[in-house]
Amino acid sequence: LAKEVLDTDHYGLEKVKERILEHLAVQQRVPRMKGPILCLVGPPGVGKTSLGRSIARATHRTFVRMSLGGVRDEAEIRGHRRTYIGSMPGRILQNLAKAGTRNPLFMLDEIDKMSMDFRGDPSSALLEVLDPEQNDIFNDHYLEVDFDLSEVMWIATANSLNIPPPLLDRMEVIRIPGYTEDEKLAIADNYLVPKQLIANGLKPDEISIDDASIREMIRYYTHESGVRGLERELAKISRKVVKELVLSEASAKSQRATAKAQAKTPTRRKAAKKIVRLKPQCVQIKPAKLNHYLGVRQFSFGRAESQNEVGVVTGLAWTSAGGDLLSIEATVLPGKGKLMHTGQLGDVMQESIQAALSVVRSRSAAFGLDPEFHQKCDLHVHVPEGAIPKDGPSAGIAMCTVLVSALTRIPLRANVAMTGEITLRGRVLPIGGLKEKLLAAHRGGIRTVLIPEDNRKDLVDIPDNVKASLDIHCVKWIDEVLDLALTEPLQQRVQDETVAKVVFETEVKPQVIARDLLDSPRH
Repeated sequence: LAKEVLDTDHYGLEKVKERILEHLAVQQRVPRMKGPILCLVGPPGVGKTSLGRSIARATHRTFVRMSLGGVRDEAEIRGHRRTYIGSMPGRILQNLAKAGTRNPLFMLDEIDKMSMDFRGDPSSALLEVLDPEQNDIFNDHYLEVDFDLSEVMWIATANSLNIPPPLLDRMEVIRIPGYTEDEKLAIADNYLVPKQLIANGLKPDEISIDDASIREMIRYYTHESGVRGLERELAKISRKVVKELVLSEASAKSQRATAKAQAKTPTRRKAAKKIVRLKPQCVQIKPAKLNHYLGVRQFSFGRAESQNEVGVVTGLAWTSAGGDLLSIEATVLPGKGKLMHTGQLGDVMQESIQAALSVVRSRSAAFGLDPEFHQKCDLHVHVPEGAIPKDGPSAGIAMCTVLVSALTRIPLRANVAMTGEITLRGRVLPIGGLKEKLLAAHRGGIRTVLIPEDNRKDLVDIPDNVKASLDIHCVKWIDEVLDLALTEPLQQRVQDETVAKVVFETEVKPQVIARDLLDSPRH
């Protein structure tokens, strides 16, 4: 029964459902189990709270929700002492009293949003509540008697692990990842669209939204890990369709009334009766009509470069709303060895650029460069969309690759994207967020993706259709990256001695590196 309820209410999330079913199965065998408290961690809109409701329904427990966002008083948990004016029990026992049972499913929502002030630290007060070894004698300051909380099933939710370590140690973290594009499409078809039809009084034969339109909404009208924004856009379309249908019915009714009023002679009355009532038409929502219903596109997503270019490489980035493509540009200028970086880069990414430059300098002979090139020219690395902060070490191999391309004037393949941290030895280290990054590459038209060898094990979590459409190479050293990303092999260039010792001394055709970001804004 529990599995059926979870599958009915939520699409996907197989690993999350499996862990919850394990927990529930053990509870059936051990009714007084002192098991771990579950903590569902994931971005907004992925269904953490609704998953708690489904678990309560599957276990036949009363659902109790307590929001901890903004709570900063210890008395909210333990209650006030009776000496205070307006004192009352804590919210834990208040909610249990409202539920009318000793064994509800108690959800502590937004547990990572608590704070503290001079009145105490509520997270420290929760240590007693969430400890299975001592919550059977929980003492409320107002009641001044011990209360048994061991029968309560506790579930906490959070958007991040910004939780005090002692409190986090008492919970078992279950990560809920963001939905993929295909998962969002299935959720919209099976859950969101039927829900909006009921909410707005529409019949299934009055509106039809095809998959291409929903996919267009996911890509260009929402930018999120969950589906809240997608549900709002579907609600907006439903309301406008209802308005059109009501206005159409009112217009038809007015025409019939006018014709009937003007039917004074038998001939006209006979003609008025022949006016056929308009049948409700099914409104077809196509991608071309989305501008009419939702306005202009609000967002865009990274696309692969259109042609091979010198000094432009495509990296893979992870954001809270999923993965994205990240263009990285580099150019060589006459100067005396200055390294410039722009694009609102964080400290870690700036250090990645410095490490990448050291790798290039240490291998200058292998690249056919003058060993003192860094003293005879300036290097400028830029990551477009400068209004968006960027940080992290996973662009290390991309930084090294774009520097090699700019210095050797060898173009980089436009359909290749890469991610991985780099060391001074040229070793490629593993990164996080691989699933989101590969989904972004698949969506953006990338054909070849370079990932660290140590991330090979993470390919198990990648959907089969994504792996089938991408040529994924697991690399261990920067030499493998350069062999796959550059249009010409470095070995051949070095042997032919065609690489200039000082790059800007050679005749170089101007390269158009900067792109007009206004044509494809990303937020």
